[in-house]
Parts: sequence; C-alpha cells; structure tokens
Amino acid sequence: MKTIKIVQTASQLPQKIVTNDDLAEIMDTSDEWIHSRTGISERHIAVSETTASLAGDVLKKILAQSGVAADQIGFVIVASMSPDQMAPSMAAEAIATAGLTNAFALDVNVACSGFVYALTLADGLINTLDADYGVVIGSETLSKLIDWQDRSTAVLFGDGAGGVLIKAVDGPKRLLAADLKTFADQADALTAGHLWSSEVWHQPKHESRYFHMDGHAVYSFATRQVAASIKRALDKIPNDVTDVDYFLLHQANQRIIDKAADLLQQPAERFLSNVSHYGNTSAASIPILLDEMVRSAVIQPGQLLVLSGFGAGLSVGSIVYKY
Repeated sequence: MKTIKIVQTASQLPQKIVTNDDLAEIMDTSDEWIHSRTGISERHIAVSETTASLAGDVLKKILAQSGVAADQIGFVIVASMSPDQMAPSMAAEAIATAGLTNAFALDVNVACSGFVYALTLADGLINTLDADYGVVIGSETLSKLIDWQDRSTAVLFGDGAGGVLIKAVDGPKRLLAADLKTFADQADALTAGHLWSSEVWHQPKHESRYFHMDGHAVYSFATRQVAASIKRALDKIPNDVTDVDYFLLHQANQRIIDKAADLLQQPAERFLSNVSHYGNTSAASIPILLDEMVRSAVIQPGQLLVLSGFGAGLSVGSIVYKY
C-alpha cells in the first residue's frame, strides 16, 4: 500500500481587494463592526477571474514549481461550491487550461469542508488507480452568490484558490486518520445557489441563489463539532491533541478558530490563521492557508498537522497528516 505525500503547494487570489471600509460605502456597516465579529479586514473579489481560471492557475503553478510533467498527473480533484456552470466540471476546465493529457477530472461539493473530503478521497484513489501523482484544489468565487445588500453574509466571504500536488510513496502512512460527518437534518441552516424549476411544466419555487444562513445555528454547530471531529480523528491513532504542531481550520471566522483552541485546551498560536486578509473562501481556505504557511517556512517536514473543515451540509471533516 502506498501513501500520499504532499510535495507542492500553490495558491491564486483575484487581483481586486475589497476592504471593510469599501463595504461601508455600499452598506450599513463599518470596519469595527465587521472585524470585532469576524476578525476579517479585507477579502479578494473576482472581477475577470472565474472558479475554473483560478483552479487552472493553481494547477499551472503546481506544475511549474514542482517540475512534474503534465502527463505524470493521474487525476485532478477540484472542491468547490461555486462552479461557473454545471458542466463541464471545474476540474475538466483546469486540466484543459494546464494541458494535462492523462488525468481524469472530478469535482467535489462539500462546501467549506470540501478540501478535507477531497484530500481523503485522493488518499484512496492513489492506490486504486496506481497513479504516481494527483492534484487536489479548492477553488471558489463566492462573490457571485452574495447579496451585497445583506451585511450578515456579504462581509464574510471572499474568492480564491489553493491546492496541493500529492505523490504516491512507499513507507509509513502520512494521512494518519480522517473523520468525515454530515448532519443533513441541519442542511437548511446554510444554503446557496438554488436552481429554479421549469416554468413550462409546473409552478417553480423562485428561491434565491444568494447565501442564506442561520448565523446562530452555524456558529453553534461549528464551535461544537469542529473540536469533536478533531478528537474523533485523533482517537484513531496513538497521537493525541498535544502532539499536533499546527491546526489548520477552515477560515470562516476568527471567533470560531479561537473557540476551537479553547475547547481543545491548546495554545492559540498553534491555530494558524489568515482570515483577516481573505475572509471565508470556503473549500479554498485551508489550501490557501497551507500554501502560505509552507512558503513562509512555518510548516516544516515532519510536523503533525490537523486540517479541519466545516460548513454547509451541515458537514464537518478532519484529517491528521504527517507533513
């Protein structure tokens, strides 16, 4: 049995940056109101960029920086809740952009948990397909799902993409444990992107494509279930929470990250964060953070990492990975 090794990271952000003060010019809010409740100061917003183009740029960066040839990639998985269209997939568009000829393409939609789920899926595929390399990307343009007059959601989200190149290697497992769970009875707490029924055959429900979120329910879910998921994952291996070097949580809200640290009784400095600069980028948030921390040498080979995502579904997922 082979195991996956992350051998390259990359990220791509839209050029346009929208600050809290910019938002205050178009809605009833302020920098103090946003930052005190979320920890967010600014976010990147796509103008000319798309979900597929951001994913394609990440894929091209991964190939250029790793030196791995395009025809060595066996598969590309893109996690996204904000595709540009229903078909073809964002992964298919990304491999076309990057000139891959041997890879198959697959999209995964588990919203903000998507990257963790996709990386777990890739761990299984690397053996099933006997592939040498695979790429897992989280890419989002959530700005197209935002009602810019609804400050309860508009201030939270941003756009961007991040990803990893994984290699099949022999030796001890690196993805040591995973915990994936869906709480479908709470699905209505966070929705977006409704597609309307045909008016030809019956009266459609004209539900909004914009984000609808029960903020209290989602916050309560995240603060309880993230810590619980991390504990369940760690319970599957000999290591415990004190052995973890860094926690990379989905970057939804600084208060949620701080609460997870408190519940796990671990130092806040081990919970890495960049939410201040990017906001909630859904499936892209963890790989963007991972890429930043690898490039800045905060994350080093041999460290024990926990990656944990949470969001619509409602869903939660955590993996323990030996970097």
